[in-house]
Amino acid sequence: MNFNLGNLVGKVKELQTKLQEAREGLKHLSATAESGAGLVKATVNGNRQVISIEIDNELIKPEEKEMLQDLIAAAINKAMQEIENKIAEHFQNIAGGIMPDMPNLDFGKFGL
Repeated sequence: MNFNLGNLVGKVKELQTKLQEAREGLKHLSATAESGAGLVKATVNGNRQVISIEIDNELIKPEEKEMLQDLIAAAINKAMQEIENKIAEHFQNIAGGIMPDMPNLDFGKFGL
């Protein structure tokens, strides 16, 4: 087996550059999820920020306040899970092109 340290160092530097580019690209990712059969929708971006909350007019009643709060939380949590999946896929695609012999890197361990 022929091991080339220079090649490995080059790949690591390339990976670092690509990861930085990928971090910057996260702002272009978004995920939307709903709860209450679509009565509440939440959209988050790849930086894990809530972009928007949509509430059906049917729910805007003082007596429905507690249910509305629960539905908003549920929609946000679902959207956050979806964006986490998209972020993982985004970084996996970047890394896979550079280091194809390193399957399923867990980028969560790197704070991404």
